[in-house]
Amino acid sequence: MVSDARAVGQAIREARRESGLTQAQLGELVGLSDRTVREIEKGSGGSGFGAVSTAANALGLRITAS
Repeated sequence: MVSDARAVGQAIREARRESGLTQAQLGELVGLSDRTVREIEKGSGGSGFGAVSTAANALGLRITAS
């Protein structure tokens, strides 16, 4: 599970950077704190699926839970 969270976090980080956004800017855009965005990108597992999904969707990424 942790490796999956890390892979999702890495994909979100790459998409955010490609979009030219900082963690704070992405957080502001989707209503999350920059700390939450940082945790999502690290794949620490502390963030809920809703927060991860919100960040991913804002960047045009689609994630699914299995």
